[in-house]
Amino acid sequence: MKNMVEKEEKEVPVFIEGKEICFAVQDSDNINLYAKWMNNPKVRVFARWETPIRVEDMKKWFEPQEGRVPNFVVFEIWHKKDKKPIGQCGLGWINWVSGWANAFLYIGEPEYWGKNIATEATEMLIEYAFNELNLNKLHGGAAVENIGSWSVAEKVGFKFEGIQKNDMYVNGKYHDGKTYRILKEDWMNKKNKKD
Repeated sequence: MKNMVEKEEKEVPVFIEGKEICFAVQDSDNINLYAKWMNNPKVRVFARWETPIRVEDMKKWFEPQEGRVPNFVVFEIWHKKDKKPIGQCGLGWINWVSGWANAFLYIGEPEYWGKNIATEATEMLIEYAFNELNLNKLHGGAAVENIGSWSVAEKVGFKFEGIQKNDMYVNGKYHDGKTYRILKEDWMNKKNKKD
């Protein structure tokens, strides 16, 4: 019982502070939670996690990668009021020379869907990518049926680029994907209009 209490009172290693949420460094202590999210049929349906993700395989994510330039940055999304991790987001396949990356995000706890958390997290991720990492372009994509994901992308300023026909195979049929991009210049112009 003592260990459970100590774990609940663990301080969140805040990396970026938001209004309702914060980004924290990935914590290997939460690996079972990540596996729960990524294997949940409701969460993974359009996330392209077609095969079960084992905790043993996930442990490799935390092993040192000596001699390699990191091309992924991943955060836990913490709900500040409820004091718990509810999802993950980050930048993948980062091209440090050309200045672009693929943005990704998922809320692993379905009770937090539809509460503008993904919108806040996406804006925080864009701000981090452009103003801390000095990237110039972010890509993103979602299945046409994944209205929540592409609605968030459009709401925060991602521009629709096109449809990828038969982009993913889910539940016995092929689904088209929508692709998006946002440039640093467009993001800064949008921010300046708000001021």
